[in-house]
Amino acid sequence: MHPIIVIPARLASTRLPQKPLADIAGKPMIVHVAERAREADCAQVIIAADDRRIFEAVRDHGHHAIMTATDHQSGSDRIAEALALTDPDERHEIVINLQGDLPTIPSADIRASLKVLETDDECDIATLGTVIIDADEKTNPNVVKIVGTPVADARAGVKLRALYFTRATAPWGDGPLYHHIGLYAYRREALKRFVALPPSPLEQREKLEQLRAVEAGMTIHAAIIDTVPLGVDTAADLEKARQALG
Repeated sequence: MHPIIVIPARLASTRLPQKPLADIAGKPMIVHVAERAREADCAQVIIAADDRRIFEAVRDHGHHAIMTATDHQSGSDRIAEALALTDPDERHEIVINLQGDLPTIPSADIRASLKVLETDDECDIATLGTVIIDADEKTNPNVVKIVGTPVADARAGVKLRALYFTRATAPWGDGPLYHHIGLYAYRREALKRFVALPPSPLEQREKLEQLRAVEAGMTIHAAIIDTVPLGVDTAADLEKARQALG
């Protein structure tokens, strides 16, 4: 299916200034993310940068980068531009949107998203989730939940067919709650359709971009993985990443 991994990298960050260039064990964080993507050994890897400093840092460490516009509203818009510039002949049928603040993500997690699309022709977008263990996370609006129905797949493993994404504690009643992890694998046509859609009512209400796809009737399946990868949003997160990779 000739997949490609695109890592969107935006220099501006309110909580952690110049986050992609933050030093971790002698390398910028965005370079560590590119290394994790290469270690997945499943696709070509490019970084979609919005600033020349990111572009040069990535290239200096031997990775492929491309400059994109500075005014994109989302990472999905940025990867769509990068894909159009890098692959105008549309050789890549699947694009994985890997966030640029996941410097320790296991390569198996990246491959898990790809496997969902490889084994399910009806799925438009694949993502990741994990069972919530911490009771506080169940009521934390910053922990996005997947409301979905379990699907057993002998080839792709346990997954959910996503019915909704929410910041609320849902679904009600006994049973597991699932933490959504914002890595996406799109079929090429699905990405084109998604970025062409206007923001949807529930997307704007919940502040969750993936609801645009749900409201448009697109099919999203989430592979269930063991743990939430470390996302670096604060100085404390950055210190954890340095300890893990130092």
